[in-house]
Amino acid sequence: RPESMGHNILDILDSPSNETKPFVPTNSNQKVTELFEIIEKLQGSRLDEQRCEFPPPFKSRLLKIGDGLPLILSPKSGGYWIDPPLDRRVETSPTASQAAFGLESYDIMERDSEAKIYQEFFRHRYHQSFTAVDPSLGPVVLSICLEDEENRLRVILRMNECSLHGTFSVSLFPNLPTAVELAKMLCANVSVSSFEVVSYLKAPELITAFDEHRVSQNFKFGVLYQKEGQLTEEDILSNNEESEEFKDFLSILGQTVKLRGFTGFRGGLDVLHGQTGTEAVFTSFHGREIMFHVATKLPFTDGDAQQLQRKRHIGNDIVAVVYQEGCTPFICDVITSHFLHCFIAVRRVKKENGTDGGDGGAFQVSVTARDDVPPFGPPLPNPPIFTEGSVFREFLLTKLINAEISCYKAERFSRLELRTRSSLLEALRLELSSRSQCMLREPVHSSAPLNAPPSEVGKVVPEGGGGFIENFK
Repeated sequence: RPESMGHNILDILDSPSNETKPFVPTNSNQKVTELFEIIEKLQGSRLDEQRCEFPPPFKSRLLKIGDGLPLILSPKSGGYWIDPPLDRRVETSPTASQAAFGLESYDIMERDSEAKIYQEFFRHRYHQSFTAVDPSLGPVVLSICLEDEENRLRVILRMNECSLHGTFSVSLFPNLPTAVELAKMLCANVSVSSFEVVSYLKAPELITAFDEHRVSQNFKFGVLYQKEGQLTEEDILSNNEESEEFKDFLSILGQTVKLRGFTGFRGGLDVLHGQTGTEAVFTSFHGREIMFHVATKLPFTDGDAQQLQRKRHIGNDIVAVVYQEGCTPFICDVITSHFLHCFIAVRRVKKENGTDGGDGGAFQVSVTARDDVPPFGPPLPNPPIFTEGSVFREFLLTKLINAEISCYKAERFSRLELRTRSSLLEALRLELSSRSQCMLREPVHSSAPLNAPPSEVGKVVPEGGGGFIENFK
């Protein structure tokens, strides 16, 4: 079975080599030394913090891997799901019958389906917003709009955990409900007794920025190049030469662009001084811009076994593509990273005439992600083989975008998003409250010293260039 064969390989990788040094017990001085080494490492630079110890050297005998192995193997410690599952035999013939999935089934997920409701239904209509600090829920921002043509009220309640949206027919109420009543209709846990009215003229701009802070049309993905027999992070990140087969695959992802002077989404790459290489792969896809961090195009550092100049970009991506030449499987946790949560492995398979073909060939696909990443579409066909380049491109780019959006629901990212949202909501409430108070009272003048020049006396304190928008940026 593929699963048992995979564990055999993992056993070989985990087994110590003949060069393993004998165990030497540590004394107290050694323990103290190790403690200071740990402290020094924690205080090191960001690049040094990414360095990790490699497992013992592999056995000197050649590890031969047959065609029957899958594209991806789960580590022995688990923690990842794989699609298609290892216990399902995969037919790799491009001519085998497969369930047809049309391009119309390749839907791109929305990271926040309600993020644009305020922009769509509130910004261009008369509406009113309110703020409050709830004893149990914390800061809340409420927006209410009366839609006369439909004779209904539309309401958005923003809280730390989420935003709630609803509509209510005016005919349900003998009198128009208060802000507190509408808030409690959306969330029974609301316990405030009153709201503060927002009267700041630029409030819609601030509220829109908060509602859409998770909406992005730009994405960045890593691209790893794995050759036959390469099973470690060190080997994969050290590849410099690109085969024609790999170049053909990159051309499916997008076009190779010169980084110097590039004006599109750069995905953190240097477009001025060439410090992150001279070229990259970029594409536009259904109104979105995608930059690929291709390992072979990032700077190679002689003497650095772990190629941290490459890993600093790919290791900070959330999703990466692994292009495989040969039959060596990719082990899910081989790339050490706190951010990488999903890998999509792609391998060229032979066509019916027994050749790889020069027209893009046929591609086999497998997907893996950490256990707390929910499944995402589009679904893999059965078998997971693509023979048409245009369909394969549409599938792969859609799958990559959906993978990143789904990864945000993993525990690590969901906690981070909750902290970010809570901070932004509190900043929004404070900004709306303070600006509204300024609108309702006499302007605050600067306290100029007695010997100040006449031009400084009575000068109004400006709104300032900071505030919520600048903090958000």
